[in-house]
Amino acid sequence: MSATGVRRPARADARRNYDLLLGKAHDVFTEHGTDASLEEIARRSGLGIGTLYRHFPTRDALVEALLRDRFEAMRQAAERVRDEPPYEALAQWLRKFIAGAATYQGLPASVVAIMRQPGSELYASCHGMRDAGLELIAHAQQAHVIRDDLKPTDVLALVGAIAWVGQQTPEDAGQPDRLLALVLDALTAPMKARPTA
Repeated sequence: MSATGVRRPARADARRNYDLLLGKAHDVFTEHGTDASLEEIARRSGLGIGTLYRHFPTRDALVEALLRDRFEAMRQAAERVRDEPPYEALAQWLRKFIAGAATYQGLPASVVAIMRQPGSELYASCHGMRDAGLELIAHAQQAHVIRDDLKPTDVLALVGAIAWVGQQTPEDAGQPDRLLALVLDALTAPMKARPTA
């Protein structure tokens, strides 16, 4: 069961409708973003809006069902690279994070907002992924391969911003990679000497 209380139905026909709605929601959110019309999702599914709401009582419940496996995959990806050299592990994971955050238009902003809303239905799903990423950042700091004068949460905010920028200018497909390279360069730059009083 998800944080929203939404569970994949047991009955074959209900399960078929659930999977159909998720598939069409993926298509619609990919085309129009996470604020897209729920009525359009129901229409494309050939089902009534009431059926959609029976399976997914809120928009967040629908988004959470779509993202649950993605967030879990990101958490597992962080675990898989944990034994690699800390800088390489972090760089690999941040690339995956950016690609995942760019899945749906508007998702980066949604994820940032969700992180600040403990009552949100998506909060628990986001935090498993986020905490795994924060561990990689802390590990890289402890290994002295990135600066230790920054907050790990700032790193995630920066790469979330890269995903958002990439969505605004999709014609420049290389931009997220270039921006991530700049961020990684800044993470490894030595701390500037602070003036003494």
